[in-house]
Amino acid sequence: MDKKLSLKERISITRRGFGILGRYCPGLAQGKALSALVSSLQPFASIWFSSQIINEISENRRIKVIVLYVLSVVLINFIASLIRNVLDKMCNEKESQMWSWFGKIFADKQMTMDYVDLENAEIRHQKKQAEENLYMFGNGIGQLVWGTAGLVEASINIVVSIAMTITLFTQESGNNVIDNPVWMIVLPLGIIFGGFCNSRAVVKENKVFKEWSRGTIWFNRVFMFFGRELYMSPERAKDLRIYEQNFIADRAMKRLIKKDKEDDEYIFYMSIYQSVAYVIIGVINAVCYLFVVLKAFLGAFGVGSIVQYVGVLLRFSEGVQGMMFVLSDNEDYCSHLQGLYDFLDIPNRKVQGTLPIEKRAFCDDGDNEYEIEFCDVSFKYPATDSYAIRHVSLKFRVGERLAVVGANGSGKTTFIKLLCRLYDPTEGVILLNGIDIKKYDYEEYMSIFSVVFQDFKLFSFSLGQNVATGVEYDKSRVEDCLAEAGLTGRMSTMPYGLETCLYKDFDEGGVEISGGEAQKIALARALYKEAPFIILDEPTAALDPIAEYEIYSRFNEIVGNKTAIYISHRLASCRFCDSIVVFDNGRIVQCGNHDVLVTDEKGEYHKLWNAQAQYYK
Repeated sequence: MDKKLSLKERISITRRGFGILGRYCPGLAQGKALSALVSSLQPFASIWFSSQIINEISENRRIKVIVLYVLSVVLINFIASLIRNVLDKMCNEKESQMWSWFGKIFADKQMTMDYVDLENAEIRHQKKQAEENLYMFGNGIGQLVWGTAGLVEASINIVVSIAMTITLFTQESGNNVIDNPVWMIVLPLGIIFGGFCNSRAVVKENKVFKEWSRGTIWFNRVFMFFGRELYMSPERAKDLRIYEQNFIADRAMKRLIKKDKEDDEYIFYMSIYQSVAYVIIGVINAVCYLFVVLKAFLGAFGVGSIVQYVGVLLRFSEGVQGMMFVLSDNEDYCSHLQGLYDFLDIPNRKVQGTLPIEKRAFCDDGDNEYEIEFCDVSFKYPATDSYAIRHVSLKFRVGERLAVVGANGSGKTTFIKLLCRLYDPTEGVILLNGIDIKKYDYEEYMSIFSVVFQDFKLFSFSLGQNVATGVEYDKSRVEDCLAEAGLTGRMSTMPYGLETCLYKDFDEGGVEISGGEAQKIALARALYKEAPFIILDEPTAALDPIAEYEIYSRFNEIVGNKTAIYISHRLASCRFCDSIVVFDNGRIVQCGNHDVLVTDEKGEYHKLWNAQAQYYK
């Protein structure tokens, strides 16, 4: 059961929501409020001038006064409409963009989260729920945008209506029953009671809506996949046609249709509460109209004033209903906002050190070298009981070539994630020059690594920007890195050279590149960073044998005096490395160079080598 929020909590949650809204959609809430202010005041001006014109026509018939009233109301409406149209266009443009900016809220949070939390299934589910509440139903920030206008409109309707209704009760008709001051209390209380009934109807409707939306979130997920993504995704097109997976999709869609029919009961209950409330409000409004007409009939005021009082009482009723709705709606969307805040407030548990990384030169005499050491390191992923790596101890220095090999799931990638501090060890410690890496400033520590992950990503930016990972870049340096990675020939065919956009997502003149070309660009990106450590996770997996040979034959030249850590399934590519570390079931089972390891017939390396070598004999 959802916890009921106190008024103090709701105010705090709402204020924070406006802060987020102002940061990501500046001016939207203010524009909505100002537009609502103008549009709320405009009808009151029309009501008042209309009543005065009718009174003047029915009594004194002064032409100049009538013309003045008409010109005034026309001018006021013109100015108000002009201001409102300008504000509405500005707000509509901002509102059309706000959904994209709301996505930036989640993106910014994820950029600052610990990597371990990004892979946490529970946190991913928490984020998914917050996104679905926001994007599917507009709950939370979206309702805050629309609630701003509702709050201003309701407040203006109530305040101005009270001011314009006072004379209704102070003007006497000569009838003691009608002139009784009790009506000054009875009518407003009746209107407030109608607003309360409507508010309770909204609360009950929201409860039914929450129950319905739980199933609807599942409905939307399934429909988006089986009804849209499965058929439209080019990546799935081959399997879809070969294995006729559309039959599975059709079966899922039939379940959705059945679920849609079951939702009719929810829709009925969501509508019945409002219907009853509107009947009560209609009866109360009828009593108000009757009171105004009777008082005018008995001579308390002119016919034109009927227009004023009836119109104002209607606006007061709408204001009370609107205020009740805003308050009950605020309680609803505050619970959704709290869900968003729970995600945004996930703390960063990773230790953020303060020590700077010494800017060490690469020297041949052994001085000023970086040295990294794993000291009895073990690690298990969150929410798991099994260790991914156990008791790993290893030391390597700048300038060395280290290959990390082993079967799938043996712990190779986990080893690299720990080295890059994407995770921290469960047990043991990793040292950089004898100091625990947790004590170093995290950003500075990360700056000493260039990594090409197996699942690397390039972006729909220019070739030069992809290599430099920045808007501005050193053209000659980018070209040198691309040449070292073996992409000079392909670059010469690109229509705009380094300014050629990759892919066609944002530029129709963009070029599509192959997997091997993408891998070379990723390698060039790692070289451009000029970090002392370069980590290559299957760097040639997408290359053809000739391109792979070219990379390996020049690997020492490409890496230069950097430390290279190389993960590969192709053991033939490890022969040039100074040391080879063999992982098996999360442990280092062998360490040495190729010539030593391959002669150990009982070793894991010998077994892996011969398993691959038989295909080349």
